[in-house]
Amino acid sequence: MIISYGGHEPAIDADAWVAPDATVCGDVVIGAGSRVMHGARLVAEAGGSIRIGRNCIVLENAVIRATQHHPCTIGNLVGPNCHVVGAQIADEVFIATGAAVFHGAHIERGSEVRINGTVHLRTRLEPGTVVPIGWIAVGDPARVLPPDQHEAIWSEQKPLDFPGFVYGVDRSLPDVMQKITGNLSAALSVHRTESV
Repeated sequence: MIISYGGHEPAIDADAWVAPDATVCGDVVIGAGSRVMHGARLVAEAGGSIRIGRNCIVLENAVIRATQHHPCTIGNLVGPNCHVVGAQIADEVFIATGAAVFHGAHIERGSEVRINGTVHLRTRLEPGTVVPIGWIAVGDPARVLPPDQHEAIWSEQKPLDFPGFVYGVDRSLPDVMQKITGNLSAALSVHRTESV
């Protein structure tokens, strides 16, 4: 489904293909030879943009999102069931099945995020970095840690300030989740203007 809203219509190269049950919504540009497979969702929220390179493959049920402050660029391959939001992913990068890449992340050429790997917000992977199966990359420069190292991960992650960086909300305020979801609900109301 190709959806326009907020004054933006997806631009899909004539040599690209989008599965009929995939969703491409908003300011999304898909390059020649690219393929967006069944169930994938590419959603550029109002003011955000997604750029999919040439011969890029977005596999089944992957979710790629962009927001006003966090555009998203994809070079080559996003595996099935992945979640990528507001990240810059260079060419020659492999994002494997079930991986998650968050706001403000930069993944440089030749890197791999293997099955169920995570690249946290504001994290930079230098060229050729590998995030092993199920491991977590966090920080700039990135530390790549196993999932059982929660305290070490949190010591890097906490200063990255997810609520502030992503939603503009101070983590120390009371009812922080109510503030986040209230603001997000208001921002997402623009979808009422969608046209297929």
